[in-house]
Amino acid sequence: VGCDRSKNLVDICGEKHFQAFVCDALSVPIRSGSCDACISIAVIHHFSTAERRLATIRELARLLRPGGTALIYVWAMEQEYKNQKSKYLKGKNDSKNKEKEMNTGTAQRPLSDQGPDNSSQDSAWSDQLLNGLEDESCGAKPVADFRLPVHTNRTSFHSQDLLVPWHLKGGTKKKEESVDTVLVPGGSKESQELSPVFHRYYHVFCEGELEAACRSLDCVRVQKSYYDQGNWCVILEKL
Repeated sequence: VGCDRSKNLVDICGEKHFQAFVCDALSVPIRSGSCDACISIAVIHHFSTAERRLATIRELARLLRPGGTALIYVWAMEQEYKNQKSKYLKGKNDSKNKEKEMNTGTAQRPLSDQGPDNSSQDSAWSDQLLNGLEDESCGAKPVADFRLPVHTNRTSFHSQDLLVPWHLKGGTKKKEESVDTVLVPGGSKESQELSPVFHRYYHVFCEGELEAACRSLDCVRVQKSYYDQGNWCVILEKL
């Protein structure tokens, strides 16, 4: 049984005949102790305070039966670990090559496929306030004026709390052209209609941060903590 905050994604699951429903990770409408295993992939890093991130892990543990296990994945601050770059950073060259192939002028840029990507506002600052900002660690720079930086795609992180631009497919398609390959002047009205940009909040985790949060709960035991391609991962067991 799957659940997600996005109704559109849940509808896709339904079309594929999977069982899924819409819910909030802080309040999952499933009986306590009724799951043998739970998986949380790329969810907890979207919660903006340490208290809410911990509450999400506690809710995950509530669903498990005694002896049940959970797997958690979150985005890592360390995209280069033990002298190895993650696939996220390695993808930068591929993105550059594709852009060179598609660009025909300096004032134009390709519209990206769905997913985090570059934005004309990469160097801008968001006016969104971040409540409960924790002290920065592992070399992260403090967030100036409590405003969140907008991340530049396929680059290392300089703040634990940031916004990632997501360019979505959408808008009006030109005849015989797909939205993700048509070239339009950046910043034009047509560009905005064809490629809406949404800024999604992320808290990227430093080494040991996710494990420490899990260990702070007395109802679970951490079986394993490891790094996997730009993510920090924990496998925990319900006591």
